[in-house]
Amino acid sequence: MLHIEGLKVEVAGKEILHGIDLHVPAGETHTLFGPNGSGKTTLLNTIMGLSQYQITAGTIRFAGHDITHIPTYERARLGIGLSFQRPPTIHGVKTRDMVRIAAGGREVDVDALAHQLNMEQFLGRDVNAGFSGGEIKRSELLQLLARHPDMVLLDEPESGVDLENMALIGSIIAELLHKDRKRHRREKSGLIITHTGFILDYLEADKGYVMCNGTIKCHGIPRELLSSIREHGYEECIACRI
Repeated sequence: MLHIEGLKVEVAGKEILHGIDLHVPAGETHTLFGPNGSGKTTLLNTIMGLSQYQITAGTIRFAGHDITHIPTYERARLGIGLSFQRPPTIHGVKTRDMVRIAAGGREVDVDALAHQLNMEQFLGRDVNAGFSGGEIKRSELLQLLARHPDMVLLDEPESGVDLENMALIGSIIAELLHKDRKRHRREKSGLIITHTGFILDYLEADKGYVMCNGTIKCHGIPRELLSSIREHGYEECIACRI
């Protein structure tokens, strides 16, 4: 589904990613751990093709296509969807209209999708205007449900979400990733940045990575990595696994 080789990325002339190799097979969900400023968000935004992230070396292939230098809208059409950690407020655009736009011409029942996320009362409001952290996350997931991408990129889905809403967020992400199906029947793949690891309480992840200083230092079973990080911190985790 997603194959990254030797990826180097600059932002404003400074190299942030220093040769990333990462492979997410079809139907699998991978998690990305790492301290703040390690390059995790840069990686997701680069996969999505956001313009401020300049690829200087390496390749990104998605579903058999070389997407290294194609624009964001073409990546979206191929089936990649991104949920931002801190999406912008969009004044003058109603949430209902944004969900329809996200559907990309597919026929969707916006009210039924909103009901899944308890978002019915937000459909008539400007996108993210006055939304709490948890409401913003639910709005992002509502758009992804409408988009129905094959590759789901999630940047810290737990951020700003209280415990009451975490179960709802987790169940919707599990639905997006076809976690109700047996592994060989899943059609959706995911790459999830998680700082707390709470999302692992609600869905199974197949592989985890630890990123520090723009490089992937180690990989393994996500829950084992998270346990090491919680017990020893990132530096000790990396040192014992190199």
